[in-house]
Amino acid sequence: MRYELWISFRYLISKRRERFISIISFISIAGVAVGVMALIVVLAVMSGFDNDLRDKIVGTNSHVIIEKEGGIADYEALAEKVSALPHVIAAAPFVNGQALIKQKDQVTGIIFRGIDTEKEKYVTNIEKYLTVGTFDLKNNGVMIGKELAWRLNLTLGDEISLISAANPRPKLFKVAGIFNSGMFDYDMNLMFTNLGAAQEFYAIGDMAGGIGVKVDNAYKADEIRDEIQSLIGFNYWARSWSDLNKNLFSALKLEKITMFVILALIVLVACFNIVSTLIMMVTEKTKDIGILKSIGASNATIRNVFILNGFFIGFLGTALGAAGGFILCYLLKTYQFVKLPNDIYYMDRLPVDLNIMDAGTVIIAAIFISLVSTIYPAWQAARLEPVEALRYE
Repeated sequence: MRYELWISFRYLISKRRERFISIISFISIAGVAVGVMALIVVLAVMSGFDNDLRDKIVGTNSHVIIEKEGGIADYEALAEKVSALPHVIAAAPFVNGQALIKQKDQVTGIIFRGIDTEKEKYVTNIEKYLTVGTFDLKNNGVMIGKELAWRLNLTLGDEISLISAANPRPKLFKVAGIFNSGMFDYDMNLMFTNLGAAQEFYAIGDMAGGIGVKVDNAYKADEIRDEIQSLIGFNYWARSWSDLNKNLFSALKLEKITMFVILALIVLVACFNIVSTLIMMVTEKTKDIGILKSIGASNATIRNVFILNGFFIGFLGTALGAAGGFILCYLLKTYQFVKLPNDIYYMDRLPVDLNIMDAGTVIIAAIFISLVSTIYPAWQAARLEPVEALRYE
């Protein structure tokens, strides 16, 4: 072990003549630890929100949607053509539109979607979200969300009246299933029926409003979307799930960056305490510096001693904060003791997804800021002349 390292370590753990310096050192370590822990936990929660929301959006909708002005007449042939592309798992037609539910004295607007139940289960996860009833939506059967069922007091077998812009006369449907996607907007505003019933309801004949496509990697949906667009031509337009939710995920990304900057200020403030600690330590150790220089220690040696001392403080605070952050993330993810109102946050628990890259960035940034904070005090210590340091001793 080089003697600069040994001296700096002794300065850190030895008793001080001025107890106040020890208190400031402890506050510096605690400040860095709290800042690092807060950063790791908040970024993990932000990543959890991002991933949870992405999974729910992609689970209820397809990865890529193909649409055409006025609808798609040859949807079966087009779906087969697209399914033959590499990385495409399945394709299924759908009809999407708005409708009004008239239930007793209540009238509610919804998105009414017609699907091919045999193909849809290979494109989205909507069948997996089914909690009660059946996914076989024959004979004007519909599948509604849990929140809508609760709001309108509907159960399996109940009849509901739907009104469309194409036909103002109410049409009766029967509740065949209830699903729970975990996202309030979908569970409240989305209703499914079979493709033929939706075509009849909207009076569009044998046409589809679009084709949903599932790919083997949701994060490469934009690349595959471009391949699909090249295949089908510009009479159609293809959009990926990220295109349809671009503003939402851009806002989430901006919030994550903003939270990182704000919480990094906690670490920065703690590092000012490191500066104060080292400046007071230089004052306290003036005689030691004079003795070291008088026996041949160079300016670089003195500078390294105090840089290493500040590094130990920053490293210890970072290590404690990282450990605390990892433990808190594990507890939040395992026991889910923080509950959220799902009509506001789209989920009923605090999602946590600890990203190693995010945690690594926080740790490296904290250690770097700690090192930068040592430069001025170490430089001042190295400037001391042996004669000036020992004049009054």
